Amino acid sequence: METHYDIIVVGGGHAGVEAALAAARLGKRTALITLERSSIARMSCNPSIGGLAKGHLVREIDVLGGEMAKAIDATGIQFKLLNRSKGRAVWSPRAQADKRKYEAYMQAALTASPRLDIIEGDARGLDIKEDTVRGVLLQDGSRLSGKACILTNGTFLRGKIHIGDVQISAGRYGELPSIGISDQLRSLGFSVGRLKTGTPSRITKRSIDFSRLEKQEGDPDPLPFSYATTHFTPKNIPCWLAYTQDETHRILHSALDRSPLYTGKIAGAGPRYCPSIEDKIVRFSEKPSHQLFLEPEWEGASQWYVNGFSSSLPVDIQIRALRSVPGLERAEFIKIGYAIEYDFFPSHQIRRSLETRAVSGLYFAGQVNGTSGYEEAAAQGLMAAVNAVRNLDGKNPVVMERHESYTGVLIDDLCSKETSEPYRMFTSLAEFRLLLRWDNAHLRLLDISREIGLQPEAVLSRFEKVRRETRELVRAYEKQRLRPGNPLKLPLDRSASLALLMRQQKIDENDLRKIRQAYFPDHDEDSLDQAFVLTKYSGYIERQHKQVKKARRLEAKRIPPGFNYDRIASLSNEGREKLKKFRPETIGQASRVRGISPADIQVLLIFLEK
Repeated sequence: METHYDIIVVGGGHAGVEAALAAARLGKRTALITLERSSIARMSCNPSIGGLAKGHLVREIDVLGGEMAKAIDATGIQFKLLNRSKGRAVWSPRAQADKRKYEAYMQAALTASPRLDIIEGDARGLDIKEDTVRGVLLQDGSRLSGKACILTNGTFLRGKIHIGDVQISAGRYGELPSIGISDQLRSLGFSVGRLKTGTPSRITKRSIDFSRLEKQEGDPDPLPFSYATTHFTPKNIPCWLAYTQDETHRILHSALDRSPLYTGKIAGAGPRYCPSIEDKIVRFSEKPSHQLFLEPEWEGASQWYVNGFSSSLPVDIQIRALRSVPGLERAEFIKIGYAIEYDFFPSHQIRRSLETRAVSGLYFAGQVNGTSGYEEAAAQGLMAAVNAVRNLDGKNPVVMERHESYTGVLIDDLCSKETSEPYRMFTSLAEFRLLLRWDNAHLRLLDISREIGLQPEAVLSRFEKVRRETRELVRAYEKQRLRPGNPLKLPLDRSASLALLMRQQKIDENDLRKIRQAYFPDHDEDSLDQAFVLTKYSGYIERQHKQVKKARRLEAKRIPPGFNYDRIASLSNEGREKLKKFRPETIGQASRVRGISPADIQVLLIFLEK
């Protein structure tokens, strides 16, 4: 085993996988430390990738050179484009995964990567000298030296599982927690908090009465996540929908005094957007029923995931409650649901490069930053590795702004907002979401992808061609006129431009193939579609570009590192406290920190001008 590395990644979850692959592919000698090789890229909760806003992140990971999109395209068993009935800004792809094949795909990608070693071991501490990370210390007493370290420990830092009155020290069920690193960093002055998440029961397929459930098919014309995927003909294995009943809620209510959520045994905050079933019936007591999605965990699986029934209640209550659901009366349990509590590092302690402020060369990514979700973790892992490599090469970090990507929104939110619960990405968090569509990630991130250097030139050239054609077609749509008796067979009284008809919603996406055949046979379908969106929503897009221009003026005003806010007597006490805590890098970022008023921003601007 080698002992000297450029970059060491601790943790083999979704953040760790992307971090290790990116670092190695960018030419750095990389080590990935994981407790068990077979658990790398494990889908410990829901067997799916993507979803609202999360699908955008996966697309961005793909354009920047990550692996998640390719992995799900190769191993998915059902694909859907969500929100198709709404505007383009909120369309999001989602896929059910064959979790076994997904793990195997990622493990094979890591194994095949030159300059990357996978080391089975328990990282118990960091070698830190003069506020700089020098390596990682393993439980067996060995030491790996490294110039940079990326922590992606997920739920393993002092992880504790709760099932009723039972508490188990674990990072995941059946897997040991990681002890030592969070205590060490706390001793060095890092703030350490506790968060909670959960997972539902798994039951056997043979015990489900599908005749009493609603079938949920994938799209008949599925679209891939990755721009590299061609000849896409994935499986379309259905999921099923069930509903809780009054009796279900009565059983759950009767046992709230046995729930660690309500007895105070769980100190960490859980996610509001994905509560445990016992929390759900209390917070949404007016609802007579809640949806449960029954999902196969792999193709031909005997083990099914009960999405929506996360719980930390005692075993007997979970069994009784789930068996009160129509179609699940004979449910056989393979695994019981549980809550897990774990350490994280409140993210005011990182820069937007994801490097920690206190220790040079130390990066945080994933749930250790207080986020939740495979996709959020993978995006952070990729960017942490990119910036660690650039730091070693003496280059400035890649920091995406909020108008450029959902990844930029995610990281900016982490660096400017208090983490009171696990952070999950939503389209509502992006104020420029019409510019950040899932379908245009390759156009808006092309220049950044070229700067990072993970994508082959052939791929970048293809993206450049689409961007060039899109600009040409936007102009062509304004010039090309349709007349009565046109090839599209649109009933027209007089001639009108394609652009006008698009804005009047007389032409939609379904007409683009005919338009291509009739007028633009040499242009790419993707280019026609991008130009259609830019034309149809031109007024709204122009308005957002004006908002971006206004916001960028504040982003351009940088705050010097180590700035002494105590010198400004007229700042509010809360504003000064938050500025000292979050250390924003720009005035724009400072304006997004909760507790900093517009008056504080004006005072800060005047002082910096002086």
